[in-house]
Amino acid sequence: MDTHKILIVDDELLIRDLLYDYFLSKDYSIMTANSAEEAMEIVEQHDDFDVVLTDIKMGGIDGLQLVEDLRQSHRNLPVIVMTAFPSVETAVEALRKRVYDYIVKPFNINRLYSVVEAAAKKHDRDRKAHEQEVVNGE
Repeated sequence: MDTHKILIVDDELLIRDLLYDYFLSKDYSIMTANSAEEAMEIVEQHDDFDVVLTDIKMGGIDGLQLVEDLRQSHRNLPVIVMTAFPSVETAVEALRKRVYDYIVKPFNINRLYSVVEAAAKKHDRDRKAHEQEVVNGE
């Protein structure tokens, strides 16, 4: 299995550490950011993420604005948003911004892993299909 690369964005150190340790145990390559601003800098420097996992409510730019910013330069990068403050409004906005999934905290870590794994595999398939199109001149 190829190692998938994930960016975890959360302003809560405890959540970042928990997710870092968990996904590391699942053989993921991981980077973390404590803000949307830091996440954008990291994505611009390391253009090879398979999934971004971000909190919605953070100081400064929130996770939904991060999704919008990522869509400008990384249109097909799967983004999973997490929130401890779920609402119909944020769920609808997240879907409108084409997030891969909307996870409510506290989350079931095994379900979260399944969602991240599915998103990473989809990103692999999409990337291979795009490379094939380039090879075929489409």
